[in-house]
Amino acid sequence: MQNSKEVQPNINQHRKIYLVGSGIASLASAAYFIKDGNIPAEHIHILEELPIAGGSMDSAGTPENGYVMRGGRMLNFSYLCTYDLLSFIPSLDNPDMTVYEEIKAFNEKIKTNAQARVVEAGKITDVSSMGFINTDRLNLMEIMAVSEEHLETKRINEWFEPAFFKTNFWYMWDTMFAFQPWHSAVEFKRYIHRFIHEFKRINTLAGVDRTPYNQFDAIIRPLLKWLKQQGVNFEMGIKVTDLGFTKLDGKMAVEQISCTQHGKAIDIKVSTDDLVLVTIGSMTADSCFGTMHSAPELVTEKKDGAWLLWENIAAHSPEFGRPFVFDERVNESKWESFTVTCQGKTFFDLMEKFSGNTAGTGGLVTFKDSNWLMSIVLAHQPHFIGQPKDVTVFWGYGLFVDEVGNFVKKKMADCSGEEIMTELLAHLRFDDDQKHILKTANCIPCMLPYITSQFLTRANGDRPLVVPNNSTNLAFIGQFAEVPDDVVFTVEYSVRTAQTAVYDLLKLDKKPLPMYRGDHHIDVLLDALKAMFR
Repeated sequence: MQNSKEVQPNINQHRKIYLVGSGIASLASAAYFIKDGNIPAEHIHILEELPIAGGSMDSAGTPENGYVMRGGRMLNFSYLCTYDLLSFIPSLDNPDMTVYEEIKAFNEKIKTNAQARVVEAGKITDVSSMGFINTDRLNLMEIMAVSEEHLETKRINEWFEPAFFKTNFWYMWDTMFAFQPWHSAVEFKRYIHRFIHEFKRINTLAGVDRTPYNQFDAIIRPLLKWLKQQGVNFEMGIKVTDLGFTKLDGKMAVEQISCTQHGKAIDIKVSTDDLVLVTIGSMTADSCFGTMHSAPELVTEKKDGAWLLWENIAAHSPEFGRPFVFDERVNESKWESFTVTCQGKTFFDLMEKFSGNTAGTGGLVTFKDSNWLMSIVLAHQPHFIGQPKDVTVFWGYGLFVDEVGNFVKKKMADCSGEEIMTELLAHLRFDDDQKHILKTANCIPCMLPYITSQFLTRANGDRPLVVPNNSTNLAFIGQFAEVPDDVVFTVEYSVRTAQTAVYDLLKLDKKPLPMYRGDHHIDVLLDALKAMFR
């Protein structure tokens, strides 16, 4: 009798998966439930308040009305979880390539080597030296050596001397990652460990990976297409407001998802075998756009649902985190971005002549003497799928939105797009072309009240574990769940929470990919030490 290989039953065939939110953490979770968890795609439900998926990794617009991107993110070879996800998602432009292969090929062709990383008084500043004194070096080495428990809720400016915040290193580091002096020393410590391999090239940004288009077009759209082809259910316009719990073997199990849709209350019943993953908090919640002729509004009423949802869930158990630590200090977490759509290439040509970089090779340009601490980045063009050849798009942001400009005597928060462009052109000394550029540009500012809320000082337990110890079928994903050692404000962090949630909830014999630890490599540490003494 011929032996046949016995087919093992899929023990997860009966489960339903509910993902609250449609940002990269949820999309990655859905992908790993299918790929590694063998969950039928049609059993996966993504519940999203907005009419479009993608969360904070959004980009939109038209050449006529202007393109918009609320934020931008660097990628890096050390993003092992992110690149693993993108290694099985087909590219939109070339389905025979994966998104990862497409990004790799793009960065081999378009290499970053910033020649104008920092500008002061209209001239490029030499930042090949970190600008440290011995006190700065000792404090950096000490913060790497001490424990997170030792730092507790200390701010960065409680660890370093005031002179540290005037060094070339700080101007490059804080604008590369959007740190402020009052942010968490623990988060700063994690970043030093995580990106110490970039010390030697921080002045050129040569270690930064970029995507061929904006990250919505290059990452989110291919991922959405793949998930929909698999059969994942996207249920848009559903605002989740709370979870209902029951006790199961002494632990909490989600039994209900409370929602509203089109103004009507809906209750989704959840069995104890079903799984619920919630993206808690949001760095782009309550963001507000201005126009070329009007400033954006600062919204602090939590009109979007993300923060209120976490507050309601947290009321059920202290293990579910403390959202008020992150959503009640807007003055410490806000900044403002702006996206500029130019008809023609005048600004880009002037920037190439000024900086020595063609678009896509320069990375951030930071204006050191800007009262707003303004930075811009000119990506490789086209930056949007379908963008016309005679249209160019760039992005920028300012960290100190309540300061009065150097040239436009208004707070950045009170400025229209035209006034922000006027300030930028004055810093660059593009006086002769100012009138033409302003006439042919559309600068759309965006106020982001919670954009760096994940960097705020916090204590142990303020962020819940990805899979809380006291629950059976619940996970928290995204930027406000706790992943030891890894760094928030990165795509990598969100994808790592997704892998953690899927593998733990399904009890798979699999772990998230280990972090790249340059701080464990002697050659990396020696290179960093040399850079500190440049």
